[in-house]
Amino acid sequence: MAHAKNHDYHVLPPSIWPFFGAVAGFVMLFGSVLWMHGSGPWLGLIGLAGVLYVMYAWWSEVVHESQVGDHTPVVRLGLRYGFILFIMSEVMFFSAWFWTFFKHRLYPMGPDSPAIDGVWPPAGIETFDPWHLPFINTLILLLSGCAATWAHHALVHENNRRDLVNGLIIAIGLGVIFTAMQAYEYSHAAFGFAGNIYGASFFMATGFHGFHVIIGTIFLTVCLIRALKGHFTPEKHVGFEAAAWYWHFVDVVWLFLFAAIYVWGQG
Repeated sequence: MAHAKNHDYHVLPPSIWPFFGAVAGFVMLFGSVLWMHGSGPWLGLIGLAGVLYVMYAWWSEVVHESQVGDHTPVVRLGLRYGFILFIMSEVMFFSAWFWTFFKHRLYPMGPDSPAIDGVWPPAGIETFDPWHLPFINTLILLLSGCAATWAHHALVHENNRRDLVNGLIIAIGLGVIFTAMQAYEYSHAAFGFAGNIYGASFFMATGFHGFHVIIGTIFLTVCLIRALKGHFTPEKHVGFEAAAWYWHFVDVVWLFLFAAIYVWGQG
């Protein structure tokens, strides 16, 4: 009864985790800059450990709030709005990497890249065939998104927990396979990260996407664990909904990456 709410406009108790997250993020950034200047990686690793701990503690607190009834319909609406804003910030993040690739693909010559000499890809760069491994990876990620949609439909429209769990397992498994195949692709790249604008743009765009796939796989894994514990109902499943949105965002970004960098960007 201590957590019973007599209205929807419940105000959650103040949290210390945003402050600690900001401090840990600053320490990680500052330590990384020092590492690039030869001071060693330890301060940056301490900041990274702090960020990871804040993520675990903060999200555990949010899950606990949901389970004890603090997430009223209005609170859940606010959480959805917050996650939509986060997805919008991610869209702008990836827009930067697309922009730099488009700029150098369309105008492969200028004061900042005289070595390109009007040729794209730059001389000596052997690009990937988009219709081999990249195309297979595209199908894998799309099928993973279909499995996540199946799991969501099973929960919301059928309250079928077995299909919810099975869909999440398939989505997670395909996400792991995608990451493994991208690592294999990287190991066989005929160009490096440094020394050419094509390699730098390619690895930054696809590498950050791969990092997001790993985060999304962890996100779905947490949802699977919660589903096995009996969490989520057709009416209350904001955590899983956010994971599904994030996973579909990762899908859409990869489609643009495949079309722009692998197909159009090979010259």
